[in-house]
Amino acid sequence: MSAGMKTMARIFSLPPRPPSTPLVSAIILPAVGRRYDHIDLRVRSLAEVRSFYHTLLPALGFTRNVRIEGWLQFEAEGPGGATEFFGVTESPRHVANESRIAFWVENPGEVDRLAEIVVQAGGRNIEGPGYDEGPGYYAVFFEDPNGNRLEVCHRFDGAR
Repeated sequence: MSAGMKTMARIFSLPPRPPSTPLVSAIILPAVGRRYDHIDLRVRSLAEVRSFYHTLLPALGFTRNVRIEGWLQFEAEGPGGATEFFGVTESPRHVANESRIAFWVENPGEVDRLAEIVVQAGGRNIEGPGYDEGPGYYAVFFEDPNGNRLEVCHRFDGAR
């Protein structure tokens, strides 16, 4: 085994590879704990969305409000500090499109709770909550005050 492979085996706690084992089988990466680092969303007007995101993002678990000139930024807290974050910045010529950001939650009750928060925060074009996407997929669809599409969903085991 090469020095590099020995280092990788040590880092990933892999057992030594017998010489007859193909090299590829020795590289087994651990499960990923995060799927993204941040969302950088553009809006036409920060003033129009500020209250909406100040209400919605903490309810979604982005509880750490980071004050940066020209941005709204909320971070999720993890054992080592901040993990994922959601940033919103102004781009006066931004035009909302058909892209959608969907947030997964633990159960349908959380979808219902967050749907009420979306209404209180000033969400627009709210659809649901319900099973509109098929059996086992419970969600609420909505737009922020600038028309960016968002969703909060719960997917039961076996749902697509």
